Amino acid sequence: MSENAGQPKPDDAPAADASAATDAAVDPITDAPTQDAADGPGAADNLSTDDIERLLAEASGGLDQAVNHPVSADAEPAPFQLDPLQDSPGELDRQSVDLLGDVELDLRIELGRTEMRLDEVLQLRSGSVVALDKLAGDPVDVFVNGRLIARGEVLVMNDNFCVRVTELVGV
Repeated sequence: MSENAGQPKPDDAPAADASAATDAAVDPITDAPTQDAADGPGAADNLSTDDIERLLAEASGGLDQAVNHPVSADAEPAPFQLDPLQDSPGELDRQSVDLLGDVELDLRIELGRTEMRLDEVLQLRSGSVVALDKLAGDPVDVFVNGRLIARGEVLVMNDNFCVRVTELVGV
């Protein structure tokens, strides 16, 4: 390990870094700016080499100051004060609930559960009866995207099965 490890570089180091950065931004074959240099940050600003060297020197100076003036252990941190939040006109335009009309959800009504062996499942035929773990009057579970959200009772309306929600489970 060298003797200078952990010490800040001399002030002429940023100039060397700046020239390396500009060399990397030019294609060595065509001497044209590389795509990264043309599209990168600052490309719209057209920074000159002097500007880049000045920015690197400022950054190096800030690092030197941070290294040479460490924060003492007994220093009290100051709270950061935020400006009060204010409403901007036009930003609080509320969308109607119709925006959610096209969202697809998996809705499942569970009458009950049972466990069967594979050979029992293979023996099922039209008209077979499968016993469930719930009684006839027990509420059914309503799941949305696999999460229990409600319980209800089964009704028949116009020859269709329906579920009347009787209890919302803590969402």
